Formats: sequence, structure tokens, C-alpha cells
Amino acid sequence: MADKQRVNGFGLLRQWCIVLCIYLIQCNSIAFAILDPVDFLALQSIRKGLEDLPGSNYFASWDFTSDPCNFAGVYCDSDKVIALNLGDPRAGAPGLTGRIDPAIGKLSALAELSIVPGRIFGALPQSISQLKSLRFLAVSRNFISGQIPASLSQLRNLRTLDLSYNIFTGAIPASIGTLPELTNVILGHNRLSGPVPPFLSHSLTRLDLKHNDFSGTLAPNTLPPSLQYLSLSWNRLSGPVDGLLNRLDQLNYLDLSMNQFTGTIPGRIFTFPITNLQLQRNLFTGQVQPSDQVSIPTIDLSYNRLSGEISPLLSTVQNLYLNNNRFTGQVPGSFVDRLLAASIQILYLQHNFLTGIQINPTAEIPLSSSLCLQYNCMVPPVQTPCPLKSGKQKTRPTGQCNEWKG
Repeated sequence: MADKQRVNGFGLLRQWCIVLCIYLIQCNSIAFAILDPVDFLALQSIRKGLEDLPGSNYFASWDFTSDPCNFAGVYCDSDKVIALNLGDPRAGAPGLTGRIDPAIGKLSALAELSIVPGRIFGALPQSISQLKSLRFLAVSRNFISGQIPASLSQLRNLRTLDLSYNIFTGAIPASIGTLPELTNVILGHNRLSGPVPPFLSHSLTRLDLKHNDFSGTLAPNTLPPSLQYLSLSWNRLSGPVDGLLNRLDQLNYLDLSMNQFTGTIPGRIFTFPITNLQLQRNLFTGQVQPSDQVSIPTIDLSYNRLSGEISPLLSTVQNLYLNNNRFTGQVPGSFVDRLLAASIQILYLQHNFLTGIQINPTAEIPLSSSLCLQYNCMVPPVQTPCPLKSGKQKTRPTGQCNEWKG
């Protein structure tokens, strides 16, 4: 009898072992057995705060009975989430809506956080400042509002900060400019205001603050010489920039248009490796004097208060906008030569005080080139189409020309 009970006991133990093995195998595929429980709960909270917009199925794979490291946009190293890309990154994808849950700050190993365009609203959680390993933060083209948290300055490893195309208000916290590893700062198309703070990182190569409401002046040491891309257009910035620009000799793109900058344009800037120079619609004055032949393909200096004669060193520019200034004298012959050779594609000289251009009235301007000379102190020797906003008057009134000459 005892032997029979012993056999039954072993059988029961064997069954329990089988059940336990099956349980452990199943547990191996359950989230808590793989992912850190804190990260697991954080992902659950993030999921509860967001929804797919109609037409999106980003969250279809977010089934918390399976391994979250296999979820769309979730990347793990060992048992921690190291990257989180919320939303379908394909062009034209509808994106997500809802709010970013503060639990996102619990993902302690997170190095990359991005949210694709959608309709996410509310403030950027202060808890993001707890992500000490974060190197990449891109939450653009949504409806994030409120101020940029000053606590982001605690992210000492942050390299890219992209909060563009949202509705942030207030100033850029000055402390953010002290982040030592910053490489890209993209805050364009918001409602930010106040001064541009100094950026101290000597790794900074891109600064894009366009389409905001920044005001004030820029001190010569506001930006590091490592900058390669600078866009400050569509703001209310003022004052001279020659001291600043002379230091930024690594620039390959510069757009300061639609501001209230004053003073002269430094001649040295035309030697920088720039492909596109946009300084239009400011209050720049004085002569434009490059130090050497200019190789920048596109230069727009229109709608300023620039004066003096046009430098022949600018004749190598393919697209040159000098219109709506106060230039005087004759158009250099080198412009005519390059225009007729189709080397110049756009030459806009309208609305100045120019007195002549040596070009044969029967000369044929190449179809690939555009020349506008109207509203100067001369009768245009050749009739070429001008932009509609140039008006219909071919010549500036004599009284204005005499007054300017005097």
C-alpha cells in the first residue's frame, strides 16, 4: 500500500513539474519576465494616453501579453527600453493623438525619443528631464503647447533637440544653451519670444529658430563658430550682426531674412562655403563689398537700404536679388557678359537708383535667364518680364533721382 502511495506521489510530482515547465515557458514570452517592470508599466501608461488617428494602425502591435520589445517603435537593450519612436514614420501616415504621459520619464535608459507628425497636444512633460541618457529628442509637427521646460538643461548628453512646428510659447530657457553636447537645435515654427540665448556648445552645427517672435540683439559671442546652418528668419531681431557673422566662417546656409537687422554686411561673409545666403527684408545699410569673386549660387539682399555701386565680384552669382535697395551707378559689364552667356539665371535690379547698363537693345536674353531693371534712373534698354509686384512704372521719377544724386 505504501509502495502504491509512493508511486502515486511521484506521478503527482511529475505532473506538477510538467505544469511548472509549461508555465515557465509561457512566462518566458510574457512581458514582465523580459522587460524591466518599471519600463513595462511606463509603456502601459504611455499607451493609455495616446490613440491612433483614423487611418493609422501604429498601436496594432502593442499587445501587452507579448514582449513589448517587439512593439512597433520600441527598441530594447537587455531588459530596458533604449529608443521609443511613437507613430508610423511613413510619409503621409496620420499619426497619433492624445497627450504624452509623464510616465515617459520612467524609461531610465532611454537614449532616443521621437514622435512623428500627428495631433498630440498638451505640455511637454517635465519628467523628460529625468532621462539622463537621452541624446535625441524630436517631437515635431504636433500641437504641443506651453513653455519649453527649463529642466531639459539636466539632459547633459542631449545632442538633438527638435520641437519644431508646435505651439510652444515663452522664451528659450537660457540654461538650455549651456548643454555641452548639443549638435542640432530646431525650434522653428512655434510662438517663442524673447531674446536668443547664448549657445555655448562647440559641437553645435545647426540652429533653426525661424518663424517665431524672437526679439533683441545678437552679441558677437552668442553663437559658436562651429555653426554650419543658421536660420533666424521671420522674427523681430535687430541690431548689427557683422561681429557675429565674422566668427561663423563654417556656415554653408544662412537665412536672416524678415528681421530688423541693421549695420553693414561684412565682405568676408561672401567667402564662406555658403550655398544659399538670405538677408532680404532687413535694414542693412552701406556698400556691399566682397573681398574676392563670389561663388555662392544664390544671394538675396533685396528690400534693404544698401547703397553705392554694384560690385562686379557679384557677377558670378547664379541667382542674385539686389532689388528694392539704393544702389547707384552703372551695372558692371561683367553682369551683361554672364547674362548673355546664360550663366546668370536671375538678376533682379529693380527699384534702385541705377543709371545705366551697357547692353545692346537688340540683345536676346536667354530664355533660362530673368532680368528686371525697371524703376531705376534710366529707361531699361531691353524689355524683359518682371515680377508683378514690381509695378508697372518702367522708370523712377526724375525728381527722386535728382534728390538721391544730390
